[in-house]
Amino acid sequence: MVVEVPRWTNAKMEIATKDPLNPIKQDVKKGKLRYVANVFPYKGYIWNYGAVPQTWEDPGHKDENTGCCGDNDPIDVCEIGSKVCSRGEVISVKVLGTLALIDEGETDWKIIVINVEDPEAAKYNNIDDVRRMKPGYLEATIDWFRRYKVPDGKPENQFAFNEEFKDKDFAIKVIKSTHEYWKALVTKKTDGGEINCTNATVSDSPFCCTQECAKATVEAVPPCGVANPIPPEVDKWFYYQRN
Repeated sequence: MVVEVPRWTNAKMEIATKDPLNPIKQDVKKGKLRYVANVFPYKGYIWNYGAVPQTWEDPGHKDENTGCCGDNDPIDVCEIGSKVCSRGEVISVKVLGTLALIDEGETDWKIIVINVEDPEAAKYNNIDDVRRMKPGYLEATIDWFRRYKVPDGKPENQFAFNEEFKDKDFAIKVIKSTHEYWKALVTKKTDGGEINCTNATVSDSPFCCTQECAKATVEAVPPCGVANPIPPEVDKWFYYQRN
């Protein structure tokens, strides 16, 4: 997986699919940098959060299990190991299961994984191991995804499968299917709209560029300036009673 958001942080970082070579950037909404709220008792993200590379949740495909189309992004990952990873870090993980979030009418799979380098990785082989070894973590994961947009004035999110996690085999099938949608995308068999498919590794892709071209693209980006200070309201706690 590619780590977009280290655990306990709030900045909503994500792979920028519309930019050349898809860098990780902070999401902007209504002209402001986006941060997730601290909905009590959760401080920021409660896992290392990121994406499985070479996957795509096709917005033109209605999932047979959820009845909703994909969210037009790479598939999301929640890594539950003990290490707080770094943004942009690429780590090998063990797939354990998945949760089917329905986010504003779109299918938004959340794959539950653990870093293969985690000291306890050998003890985790399926979603039931998470429930046994980390009691309360899966329930907290559902609660986090249900409520994280409420401070923005949006309703609680919904889930497929009556809020049940699906097992490792199911999760791997989801990953494989989204990989096939990605392959169709980068080989131009599917119209990705504004998605930028420029890459330097997929030789049979019409979007493939040379390493020299990729390097020039990176070097053409303006240098980073001084980071903006984190707004003080990012540390605010939100409390609310569920209906």
